[in-house]
Amino acid sequence: MASMTIRNLDDGLKTRLRMRAASHGRSMEDEARDILRAALSTEKRPCPDLAAKIRGRMAASGGVTLDLPLRAPMREPVDLGE
Repeated sequence: MASMTIRNLDDGLKTRLRMRAASHGRSMEDEARDILRAALSTEKRPCPDLAAKIRGRMAASGGVTLDLPLRAPMREPVDLGE
């Protein structure tokens, strides 16, 4: 198993960890492991598809149809005469 050291821990945070560990009847190290395990064991939710969410909201009101203007061909690049 791996081990790690946490430096520069705020005194107030350390006190809260000590109090929480005591209330659960375990060491600060065991409490920190449990906190890390709980925080990292949850499944990461996928990022929402923003476009799908917008389409879903608009569909409820009948949707929106937009008239898109025709696109013109691109202009030729400017000759700077170099």
